[in-house]
Formats: sequence, structure tokens, C-alpha cells
Amino acid sequence: MTVLSKQSAEEYKKQNYTTRQKELGRPVSPHVTIYSFPVGALSSITNRVTGCVLTFGAAGLGAAELVGGAGTSLWIMQTIGSQGFLVASAAKFSVAFPVIYHCGGAVRHLIWDYYPEYLENTDVEKSSTALFGISTLISLGFVVV
Repeated sequence: MTVLSKQSAEEYKKQNYTTRQKELGRPVSPHVTIYSFPVGALSSITNRVTGCVLTFGAAGLGAAELVGGAGTSLWIMQTIGSQGFLVASAAKFSVAFPVIYHCGGAVRHLIWDYYPEYLENTDVEKSSTALFGISTLISLGFVVV
């Protein structure tokens, strides 16, 4: 047990945890900003994010139709498309990637449901990398069309 004088106890209270650990020569535990997520975890997170993006995108277009009347969504898309190649390409990619990635993720999960032997760490890593690559390539293909 460590006994602290009143003065050292006051100094101890003034220091934050990181400073105290640094003075003791102890490293601070790693956290999310330096932790390297496995590609399977990134794939899972991306699948959830793309699902949310698709949900809010569809809800936004639906709300635009309800508020603005029939044809409002078409007008929004035509306006975005007429803003030039860079804006139109970014818009196409931002729609195509979530659709393709999320559908590809659904197919992959169906395969895992029927063939659980493919649910090994090495297979998950390979399929996650392939899903990222294929989704990006197909999305870029839609951008140039």
C-alpha cells in the first residue's frame, strides 16, 4: 500500500490518468484510433453502414415525393446529373456502391447460412476483400456508363 503525503496527494489529483501512467513508464492501452480492425470486422461495419445509407436515401426520396409532389425525385436526380461529370460521377458511385455492396453482403451471408464450413477466419478475410474489390469495380463501371 502506498502512503501519500497531503502535498503529493494534491499533486496526484491534479494529474490525469495518461500523465500518471506516462510518469510510471506504463503505456496507455490501445484504443480504436490505433487498433487495426480485421478486414472481416470492416466488412461487417460497412455492410451495416450501407444498409443505413440505403434506408435513409430511400426515405429521403420518399419524403421528397410526399412533400414536393410526383416527379420531385426525378427532378432531384436530373439536377444532380446536370451539374457536371464530377458531381454526377460522385452521385452515381454514392448510390451504386451501397446497393452493390449490401446485396453482395446478403449473398455472402446466404452462402454462410447454407455452407457454414466457409465461415472460417481465412475464408471470411478472402470473401471480405473480394466483396470490397468487386463492389468498387462494379460501382466504378456504373460511374462511366
